[in-house]
Amino acid sequence: MGSKNSKMSKSKTAQVSVKPSATAAGGIAIQGFEGCFHQVAARQYFGKDVDVITCGTFREVIKKALNKKESAGAVMAIENSIAGSILPNYTLLQNSGLKITGEVYLPIKQHLLANPGVKLEDIKEVHSHHMAIQQCLQYLSKYNWKLIETEDTALSAKHIHQHKSKHIAGIAGKLAADLFDLEVLAPNIHTMKNNYTRFLVLQREEIAVQAIEANKASVNFHTDHSRGSLAKVLTIIADGGINLSKLQSFPIAGTNFKYSFHADMEFDDLGVFNQVMNAVRPVTEALKVYGIYKNGKVETPSAPSAKGGQ
Repeated sequence: MGSKNSKMSKSKTAQVSVKPSATAAGGIAIQGFEGCFHQVAARQYFGKDVDVITCGTFREVIKKALNKKESAGAVMAIENSIAGSILPNYTLLQNSGLKITGEVYLPIKQHLLANPGVKLEDIKEVHSHHMAIQQCLQYLSKYNWKLIETEDTALSAKHIHQHKSKHIAGIAGKLAADLFDLEVLAPNIHTMKNNYTRFLVLQREEIAVQAIEANKASVNFHTDHSRGSLAKVLTIIADGGINLSKLQSFPIAGTNFKYSFHADMEFDDLGVFNQVMNAVRPVTEALKVYGIYKNGKVETPSAPSAKGGQ
């Protein structure tokens, strides 16, 4: 961790925030094209009328989010329940100085899309991002279709719409179908039904405000790497009644196999969390609070009733 991540004063309370305005300064920066899952996540958090700024890379997302003249913040994917953590995005977060002000757990539902009137028997090719194709191989293997990898799921849907293709289908989400007037030929064709991506809502520190219902925090710390130093930190967290929901190690640049740790913590009382952080600081060499925010929670689908209802 860089020199900027020095120990925080015990008297300093970290800033947390409620949902920021997504209408100021041009909207919310996202990675991907119009109709992508990042846009779905932004809509889930800010509402369907949110303006999004589409970016080609996550690095560009951070750059836009830092510019108060261009955006009101960003929504950035950070981990997936199947693929795991997006490690480069943790590095971008660490170096950005942005605050986490919220999170979204989005179920990733992939659908087979085509132009109106196209039937399954008309399809010769299926276009989509390579990850989406991999997620749907069990369904796709039933057909003798040529699978074409593309840059983005939503971009594939857009191109199918623009070219009025009668023999090409795409794999993308429902928002892409709605935006580009495509029909869902086959819904939910992904193999793993319990597939969630976690997105972080990011804001510049100067516009963060207090959140009344904050019950989760993300922090980064490193110790002196002496024997038992990490165990001391984890014991303080556990004894304080804080649930450690994630612990991810990262090599510290310029050192010989020394690591910092990203930790996500859940709590019922913000005051207790602050007390635990005050107890942790003396046994760490550096501690940085990325944000204190409301837990997004994963919505578990309800089981069908005995009568067959939903």
